[in-house]
Amino acid sequence: MATERLSLRIDASLKKDLEREARREERSASWLAVKAIEAMLRDRAEKREAIREAIAEADKGAFISQDAMDSWVSSWDTQTELPPPEPDVLPGQDDE
Repeated sequence: MATERLSLRIDASLKKDLEREARREERSASWLAVKAIEAMLRDRAEKREAIREAIAEADKGAFISQDAMDSWVSSWDTQTELPPPEPDVLPGQDDE
């Protein structure tokens, strides 16, 4: 993979911490910085995908009511723990 140089300014204490961590890892500060940037970009891409999936699910119009979620969560760590609730607010349902 081709690489390119990137120059940036960081706080002196952050640079010191990065260099200290690099020594601990027996890596260069640049290597650690690249890994941190890769992780941040991967996390953000995963978050965007999760949001896209949640929007697609919400667009279907089926939801789990607050009452059903509350009952489920309240049952955690009890003798009568409930299974995860199924959607109970569906498209075309009349509001009561």
